[in-house]
Amino acid sequence: MEPESTSASTVLVVDDDASIRDAIAEFLGSYGYTVHTAPNAANCERALLAAPTDLIVLDVMMPGEDGLSLCRRLAPAGTPILMLSALDDVTDRIVGLEVGAWDYLTKPFEPRELLARVRALLRRPVADRADPARGGVTFAGWWLDVEQRRLRDPGGRLIVLTEGEHALLAAFVARSGRVLTRDVLLDLARGIDAASYDRAIDIAVSRLRRKLADCDPTPLIETVRGVGYRFLPVVRPA
Repeated sequence: MEPESTSASTVLVVDDDASIRDAIAEFLGSYGYTVHTAPNAANCERALLAAPTDLIVLDVMMPGEDGLSLCRRLAPAGTPILMLSALDDVTDRIVGLEVGAWDYLTKPFEPRELLARVRALLRRPVADRADPARGGVTFAGWWLDVEQRRLRDPGGRLIVLTEGEHALLAAFVARSGRVLTRDVLLDLARGIDAASYDRAIDIAVSRLRRKLADCDPTPLIETVRGVGYRFLPVVRPA
């Protein structure tokens, strides 16, 4: 496959294994990305201070401060984080997502899958990651005013949502493109009218999906098996 040109997005690769770190940097660099590397948390933070970064590829298992702890500290800044780990247990993936990772990739991985995930995360403009509670947003032809709790479908019709459905949709819209675990959704969507357990979220998502699909069949919410859900559309300020 021939390298493709891409915008000059900057990726920071953080991994204590120099061979993996350099291989990722070389591969992404061949596709036009500007890539910086760091072997640990301290060097990662210095790199972030030294230059703007569009995405962080972060290993979980590192000496000193591990990737989970670092991810938890970096996540509030809003830069997408793609976590890498040799641990393939569902629980490990869930923990990574719950501390703020946008996506999770298990080692060993196919380089083309890494590239696809990097592209997917970088496809979302910085403005799309902002808190939509500040005003109206659009996605896939829909319009949502979070503050006023008003939703219009692509045809302009006003859609009535329950408090729980609105809270769930607002949580998805604010984190478009991220895999959200059931526990995270329960915490974010406190208006859900059900007990706090995994099945409650599944039922709530099913009801929201059905209500949205009644107006427009375009798939908006993806099920990530064994982990949670991902909101698919790009979200933009209205």
